[in-house]
Amino acid sequence: MHIALALSAEAPTVAAVLNEAAQWLAEGGRPLWNAVDIGLERIQRDTDAGRYVVAREHDDWAGVMRLDLEDPSFWPETAPGSSVFVHKLAVRRAWAGRGVSRALLAHAREHARALGRPWLRLDCVADRTALRTLYEGVGFTLHSCIELRGGLFARYELRVDG
Repeated sequence: MHIALALSAEAPTVAAVLNEAAQWLAEGGRPLWNAVDIGLERIQRDTDAGRYVVAREHDDWAGVMRLDLEDPSFWPETAPGSSVFVHKLAVRRAWAGRGVSRALLAHAREHARALGRPWLRLDCVADRTALRTLYEGVGFTLHSCIELRGGLFARYELRVDG
């Protein structure tokens, strides 16, 4: 599996992967992202800024994720320059159960290490048991749960420099 920065011209495909995941979650009664968060305008802006990476096998897109260098909404107390934050990790249904999430998270870990940032951090809706199990299975530990925007979120962290 090859993981690389998404090119600006690939923003529509990034958005399509996110929308596929959002639709699957909504159909299962677990809606997550709103249309603005995964709309092409927002995704184009983030892709232009070099914030999305894509996992693919040849020309087949397997998944995407956004990497941020700050997250004042979910991690306001975090020291600047200390972390890389994972957001919008999505795997295409055709690739489910094939290690795409783990590969993307391993890439994020190496990216944080390369930047000299000791922490990889992320959050998820607190009642997403399977997702939390995935994060814990790759070494993340629960930092805390917070209430934000009317929901309860679990915040996870992984030390990458130790």
